[in-house]
Amino acid sequence: MTNALSLKTTYSALVDRLREENASALLQVAGVVGFALITALCAQVNFRVYLWEVPITLQTAGVYASGLYLGWRNGLLAQLLYLVLGLFLPVYVGDGYGPSYLFGATTAGYLLSYPVAAAVIGTLSKRWKTFSGSTLAMLLGAAVVFTGGVIWLHYVAGHGTWMESIDKGFLRFVVIDVLKVVGVGLLYSATRALGGTTK
Repeated sequence: MTNALSLKTTYSALVDRLREENASALLQVAGVVGFALITALCAQVNFRVYLWEVPITLQTAGVYASGLYLGWRNGLLAQLLYLVLGLFLPVYVGDGYGPSYLFGATTAGYLLSYPVAAAVIGTLSKRWKTFSGSTLAMLLGAAVVFTGGVIWLHYVAGHGTWMESIDKGFLRFVVIDVLKVVGVGLLYSATRALGGTTK
C-alpha cells in the first residue's frame, strides 16, 4: 500500500495509457482534442465578475487535468490547440476571439502560460502519480500560470506597484485554485483506481 504522503507509486493504472508515448495515434489525437475542448468548456464556466481585471473561471482546471492525464507532450499540445482555437472561435472567457483579442487581453499572460504549465505538470506527474504527488505537480504548474499572468497583467493593466498586480492577479485566486487542484487531484486519483496493476 502506498503511503498517503508518498509522491510515487508502483501502481500502473488503465488511464495511464493516455499518457504513454507509444499509445496509438488515434488515442493520442483524441486526448489532445478532448482536453483542448474540456479547457474551452471550463472557460465558459465562469462568474464573469470583473471586480478587478482577471475573471474567476474553471479554465485552469482543464490545464491541470491535461498535464496529469496526457503527460508533458500531449498536455502541452492540448493547450496549444486550445490557444489556436481561440484565434478562430470564442473559446476564451467572454465572446471575443482572434489574435488581437488574445494579445490585447489583460489575461493573455495566463493563457500563454497554459502549454508550459501543462508540460510541467505532465513531466512531474510521470513519476509523482499519487494524490500527494499529482497535487504537488499541479501546484508547481499553477505557479507557472500565475507567474506569467501576474507579469503580463502588471505591464498591460498599468498597475502602480508589483504588490497591486500580485494582489489582483494571484492572492485573490489562491483559495479558488487550491480547491481546483484538490478537486482535479481527487478526480485523477479516482480514475487511476478504476483498474490497473502493481508492478
